[in-house]
Amino acid sequence: MQPTGTTEIVRVDGLAKAFGVVQALQDVSLGFRPGEIVGLVGENGAGKSTLMRLLEGVHMPDQGSITVDGSVRAFREPRDAHACGIRVIHQEPDIVPELTVAENIFIGAFPRRLGLMLDRSALYAATDEILARFGMSDDLRPQDQCTRIGPAQRQMIEIMRAVRAGGRLIAFDEPTSSLTDEEARHLFAIVRQLKSENVAIIYISHRLNEIVALADRVAVLRDGRLVADMPAKGLAEEDISRLMVGRELDDLFRRTKSQRTNPILEVSHLSSEDVHDVSLVLHRGEVLGIGGLMGAGRSELARAIVGYDRRIGGDIRIDGLALRRNDVAASIAAGIGFAPEERKHEALLLARSILDNATLVVPKQVATLGLFDRRKAISKIAPLANRLAIRTPSLDQLVSKLSGGNQQKVVLARWLARDLKVLILDEPTRGIDIGAKAEIYQLIADLAAGGIGVLLISSEMPELIGLADRVLVMAEGRITGELAGDAANEQSILALSMPKAGAAQTGAHP
Repeated sequence: MQPTGTTEIVRVDGLAKAFGVVQALQDVSLGFRPGEIVGLVGENGAGKSTLMRLLEGVHMPDQGSITVDGSVRAFREPRDAHACGIRVIHQEPDIVPELTVAENIFIGAFPRRLGLMLDRSALYAATDEILARFGMSDDLRPQDQCTRIGPAQRQMIEIMRAVRAGGRLIAFDEPTSSLTDEEARHLFAIVRQLKSENVAIIYISHRLNEIVALADRVAVLRDGRLVADMPAKGLAEEDISRLMVGRELDDLFRRTKSQRTNPILEVSHLSSEDVHDVSLVLHRGEVLGIGGLMGAGRSELARAIVGYDRRIGGDIRIDGLALRRNDVAASIAAGIGFAPEERKHEALLLARSILDNATLVVPKQVATLGLFDRRKAISKIAPLANRLAIRTPSLDQLVSKLSGGNQQKVVLARWLARDLKVLILDEPTRGIDIGAKAEIYQLIADLAAGGIGVLLISSEMPELIGLADRVLVMAEGRITGELAGDAANEQSILALSMPKAGAAQTGAHP
């Protein structure tokens, strides 16, 4: 479907923005039309977030202009952009948990009696209307407290707020990163509904299948510059990947599958609250994949092995030595590293530097007479930052300022600073662009070639099949089968992933 409007609502011309010595955006010109979905893609650090911050008025450009309805505007704060109908739906929705659904949707525009008192009945009635319009009446009530709702509902509240406030250009930044398949399908329907209502849409995602399915046009940023702006019709994911990274990516999974050697991690009849009687063996230099649907117990298995979740029964051995039960420090001392799925909440200190985060598990190696030694820390971490190609002006950069891919690399650098035997990776490339994925895939291959055992949990089938020597599939907290070689294919993994009680949704299609 072609966009219904031909006149651009918003246009940026020659935008440039630098942060210190880092040129985040350079000479970017792009327009957005009503009823059109523009898929905005690029590697982490390509400039997508900077462009959104300029459009939303969080930053002002160093050069260039933003035009709305043919008039040049200067956005000094988000309120200026909002007044022009520009809204960004962030990856982590900006709502006030202590307020109700109705209050969050109508914040700043409460209906009042006599211009003074809040008209709660009018507020609830208006909220009921907008909930019905977006098919949310069964999931949310106007008076629901937002502390009790999930990520999909929080995201929908922000979308409804944007539309209620007259949003004419709405940008979605990695909108499906925290959604289930069913929630993602509902979001796709909402995006198409907004398009049909003549709203201009910017859709940012690392999931290129979503871009191909939803976008009318694809704009590609690379190293802060716009390198492509073209119709989406006829474009394949591979075409977009090539434009994003500026090179061919035919050889993502280049590792030679290992031959089984000595066991390094042995798990026998492990049980926790969510995992039931799981046994597995990981060999030196092996990548052992763990597949299954959301809620199958994969992350819980990893957490039980490391000691984050209480082990009720079973034994774990590293190099033949029993691992003390429910003791994270003992797991680390034994040579286990763990990169959890929720890196921002469970792995990183966002208000601290790269250096602080990367040295968390090697305190003795970066200390002199028991005190932190900055020179030792830099000499320890700088080579790892170079090896992992962490894009940063310095190791003192706050982790919160890094892209998702670079944040994941900081987590990996932390564990590479130790003498590892086993590295457990839970969704290591979630929310990461194709270029950073390729770098992490190569790192996994290098670690396995060096004799480290890798336990890889992934929902991305090509990743799981391409990297793992064997795949164990889980459902309902149990291992349902083992696949290797040609038998490790998507159909077989999905068949073993199905809960015994019946079929489950297995993929969100835009």
